[in-house]
Amino acid sequence: MGVKRMKLNIYQKLHKAACEAGGVAKGKKVPGMHFNPLQHDEVQKVAMESLLNNGLYPICTYTNYVKETFIMVTCSMKIHDIEDPTSHIDIEGCSAMGNLDKFGTGNGMSYAKKYAFLNALNLKTGLDNDDGYKAKPFEQPKPTNKIPQQKPSGTAHANVDMDIDMNQVRDVIKSINDIYALRKFRKENPGLFDPNNNVRVYRQITDLYETHETKLNQQGVI
Repeated sequence: MGVKRMKLNIYQKLHKAACEAGGVAKGKKVPGMHFNPLQHDEVQKVAMESLLNNGLYPICTYTNYVKETFIMVTCSMKIHDIEDPTSHIDIEGCSAMGNLDKFGTGNGMSYAKKYAFLNALNLKTGLDNDDGYKAKPFEQPKPTNKIPQQKPSGTAHANVDMDIDMNQVRDVIKSINDIYALRKFRKENPGLFDPNNNVRVYRQITDLYETHETKLNQQGVI
């Protein structure tokens, strides 16, 4: 007479899946960045293998919020017990931003879903000393050049439209491939982000900055 196997409830199955999943290896560093990116496909591969081996299946739904310069995507993951259709666990609150282009929604969905998997199984992520346990401090980013300003003539308060080369500002921001260098650029050039100087220029530069910041944030996990 065979030994009867005890049926696990969904929480026991999820606990078992988390123990078996192990960790996710990060990818190779992107030039100009201080961290190894955590790829969506690798996270999904590890998570799905562990979930399926334990009789669990995730289904995701997404909510989109379109803003002026980006789209916010929120993933709601519902993990079902295939042996008990009435039993499920909800993973909520995983969101990501995407650009307002044809790739924005897909990028946001992938990014949000990746974090839902990470949260559901508490997956360890890392690569050697890049995992937060023995992580080395980031090197200080190289200083970025401040945007040269022409000397105003005739007035004590120069109009930003007149003494800032907007094409040069765009080129400098777009050429920065490091999130820390981008933030340092903003800190070193406060006049560009001051709405009291010129609201129109402020909006143009702020929109460009936020779009580029979103792009850099989506290329990996710190």
